[in-house]
This record gives sequence, C-alpha cells and structure tokens, in this order.
Amino acid sequence: MVEKDNFVQQLEQFVAELRDHVSSNDGQWTIKGFIDIFRNVYTISSDTKIVSKILEIHLFPKILTFARDNGYKIVLAEHQNYYPDISFVKADDESIKFAVDFKTTYRNPKKPHLCNGFTLGSHGRYFEHRASTKNIQFPYGSYSGHFCLGIIYDRLEGATIDETKTHGIDELHSITSVAQNFQFFIAEKWKIASDTGGSGNTANIGSINNISDIISGKGMFSKLGENWFDEYWMNYKKITVSDGKGGTKKISTLREFVEYKNGDVALIVSKNNIEE
Repeated sequence: MVEKDNFVQQLEQFVAELRDHVSSNDGQWTIKGFIDIFRNVYTISSDTKIVSKILEIHLFPKILTFARDNGYKIVLAEHQNYYPDISFVKADDESIKFAVDFKTTYRNPKKPHLCNGFTLGSHGRYFEHRASTKNIQFPYGSYSGHFCLGIIYDRLEGATIDETKTHGIDELHSITSVAQNFQFFIAEKWKIASDTGGSGNTANIGSINNISDIISGKGMFSKLGENWFDEYWMNYKKITVSDGKGGTKKISTLREFVEYKNGDVALIVSKNNIEE
C-alpha cells in the first residue's frame, strides 16, 4: 500500500529528529522535574509509567506538527485503556488511518543489549473481532497499519536522585536527569512481537527485548508474516492438543502453533533475547 509506505517513511524521518528534542548535549533528558508557583523544582521518580507519560507530553507538540505537515488529523484515545494512543487519520481521505502507540522501556544495566520489553496491545475482543469498537478508538480492521513509536533509555537509579529534595529554578542545570541516552524507533508491532504475553494475567501481546532486533524489526513473526501473527494471537492458549503423555495442553508457543498448522518452523525467528 503506497499510503502506508509513505507514512512509514515520514514517521521514520520524524523519529530520527526526536533525540535532539528531548536530550541535552551530554545525552541527559532535558526534563528535570516539575515546578510549583513558588519556582521550586521537584525531581521526578524513575518509575517507568511516570517517565513514559511525561515523555508523551514532552513529544506531543512535535507529533501535532508532524501530523499537520504530512496531511493527517490526530484522534486521541477517548479513554485511558483504549487502543491506540494516537490515531492518524488522513485529512483528505478518512478511510486511511494508522494506529500509533507510545512504547517506552529501559535498557538492562547488566546486559545493555537487552531492554525491559513492553506490551503491544491486547489480543482480546477488538483484536479477534476486527469490527468491534470495544476498548478501541476505531475498529481494528479499519486501520491500514499498527505501529509503535518506541523509546529506549538508560535510567538512573540509586543515591544520585533524591526525590525528597527540592531545588531552586536556578539549579536546573545541576539536577541529574532520571533518564538519559534515548534511542527512538518506529516499528509495526507484529514485526517486534514475541509469542508470550506481555503483562501477567491481562491479554496483552509481549515484545521481544533484544534491542538490535527491535530496531531492525526482527521479531519472532518477522519472517512468517503478519497473517501468522494475527492468527497465532487470536488463538493463543485456545487450541487443545495432546501433550504426548496421555494428557492435553493448550498451544502457547509459536513453534507448537506453526507445527499444528503444518507451517515452516524454519521461518520462526529465534527468541535470542531469552537465550542470551
């Protein structure tokens, strides 16, 4: 689809510029905390949810400019648990829509080639029933593509950050940021998916966490294709097969599913993020 290819190219060019928008010359996040009316600065926590939300707010003016410059309207999720974060709707043809979710994670300090990973949206009702409007801004099947705007960073932990201390506004440059060394990427979510859930008991799709594979779009389904991704996650833990020991089990790995469907298991990209 030409429109999708154009959107990807535009988004990749845009993402390449974001690091300079959020970083100082030494790679630290330019956000140092929040300020009250008395000009006191309070440092923020390194909690991932807090960092993620503030990054979204920090980037949003740039997102608006990008959309306007490339002929898109932005529709934000009406509710906190709705998918996606942003719907890009073509201004001159509203049948063309792209789903974009912000995904933020941090590098493993002991294995910096790995990150903590993230979820890629639900594989529940709206994913299975592509015309459903439950917990989704527009029906899943109405989108021409589903993307992650990803942010990977180093987080600063330990005694360097004292959340109990306040600072004067003239001390801004001496405050150490809770995040640094940002790396931005854009990827279709099926290209960076793993075959396991992303968050405990909720019906979320998990990502791979090898950073180079994420940046390159080399997830477990990347050679099989998007149709395999869709079908696997629509049927995740729903198909019962023999366990070879006289009992039964639910299919919960991509290898089991591809074998069950008589597909080519050689096309499964190894989950080397776990093996390393």
